[in-house]
Amino acid sequence: MIHLTAHSQVLIAIQPADFRCGIDGLAALCKQRLSQDPRDHSLFVFINRNRTMVRVLSYDGSGFWLMTKRLSKGRFQHWPQHHQDNVTAIAAKQLKSLLAGQPNWQKV
Repeated sequence: MIHLTAHSQVLIAIQPADFRCGIDGLAALCKQRLSQDPRDHSLFVFINRNRTMVRVLSYDGSGFWLMTKRLSKGRFQHWPQHHQDNVTAIAAKQLKSLLAGQPNWQKV
């Protein structure tokens, strides 16, 4: 089970990912592109190229969880774009606002 608390580490991948790769491919992206260990109990958040779908990869100690949110209309408009790194850390509360499509998620 995934436990999202105020102390959860949430890492947002800035660049879009190819969602056809599944759990193993996203775990490899964590290592190669983000320079992070996918088994460190962080939540890794990815977006697709069209910005219509988000996937969250998490390791709970015994296996990986892969969650998907696909919008029925529109796109995720407020995804972080310009960052010197390929990944940026945000708070769990900010993740909730980002997934809800709120434009002021960075100010939470």
